[in-house]
Amino acid sequence: MKSIKITLEENVDAENIKLLLSQIKGISSVEIIDEENPESELKKAFEKTKEQFKKGDYETLVNDIFTILTKK
Repeated sequence: MKSIKITLEENVDAENIKLLLSQIKGISSVEIIDEENPESELKKAFEKTKEQFKKGDYETLVNDIFTILTKK
């Protein structure tokens, strides 16, 4: 799987861009990630450690989540 990162200005209508991109052939999904929102960071941590979690590597998962929750 390949992905593209697009950085948007603060005042842009991200939902319209998401709709536009989702209509292009070959794009399977479009996700809006707000890096200012800790929930997005938490979601990234879960995605990043999905394999470790499946293998029972809970320490990595807990460390990533703890880092995000304590980041200021």
